[in-house]
Amino acid sequence: MIHSELDAAGVSQPRLRDAYRRCRQLNARHGRTFFLATRLLAPAQRPAVHALYGFARLADDILDDLDPPLDKAAKTTMLQRFSDRFFENGARDDDKTDDEMGLVLAAVRHTAAMYGIDQQLFSDFLTSMRMDLTITDYPDRASLNTYMHGSAEVIGLELLPVLGTVGPRNEAAPYAAALGKAFQLTNFLRDVDEDLTRERVYLPADELAAFDVDRDLLTWCHVNRRTDPRVRSALAAQHHVTRGIYRFAGDGVQMLVPWSRPCVATALTLYSEILDRIEASDFAVFSQRASVGTARRMQVAGGALIQAWRARRDGVA
Repeated sequence: MIHSELDAAGVSQPRLRDAYRRCRQLNARHGRTFFLATRLLAPAQRPAVHALYGFARLADDILDDLDPPLDKAAKTTMLQRFSDRFFENGARDDDKTDDEMGLVLAAVRHTAAMYGIDQQLFSDFLTSMRMDLTITDYPDRASLNTYMHGSAEVIGLELLPVLGTVGPRNEAAPYAAALGKAFQLTNFLRDVDEDLTRERVYLPADELAAFDVDRDLLTWCHVNRRTDPRVRSALAAQHHVTRGIYRFAGDGVQMLVPWSRPCVATALTLYSEILDRIEASDFAVFSQRASVGTARRMQVAGGALIQAWRARRDGVA
């Protein structure tokens, strides 16, 4: 199937095809919900989405998921090398090397050029990744939003040219950015326990303090695998904020071209249902990880697949 996708996208150069295949493998392995939603796009769109996912995934791996893990100095060096290789300094070498980083960067540079994606978005993303090397707490919503612009909003903005819009792209941009933010805020709520193991808290300290919650209390919850009532109230307030962002972002789905709407609507539905699971557990995020089961994911994707097929059948893709 990947061959037909690459053919549809007009990717014919053998090394580029290898590069896009590698990005698709990364998406299939690590991004269950994201990969499932990508399957709803037109074949010509999918390789670009895989490339953008691969770029973000590789940076995230440098920060948290390499085995064995790197120390801070090594992470800083590798992230800078990643940035240098993307922003031309190592681009010519990447045309000849077949290491994972070289392949992913070759695919994402090709995608950026093909869709005219602003290079500043990638720069902003890497700026937020560097923040994770030194910043472990956010004093208020404004500081967290600064981080999320680069770590989440730009992802929606990078995808927008690939998805396509029925009107001016700049009118759809705030909704695309909001959806990226909503997804990440969902992750922050679901993964608050896991983030503490990395000594990070991605919740605004002043909003937590309104419920008499601080890092020490969160750490107590982590150690004891229990959600203190004050923490439960604080998480419920964050949950409410995130719900509002989903509602705003959902208004942007109709701004996309028809054949892209089922993909985005599916991702929005499944990610927002993670919030349902968190609420249904009474915010027991320190003892269990909220998720949407395979049966439910297949149910939502099945209905969306029919919608996507009809949109393409009717000649709009």
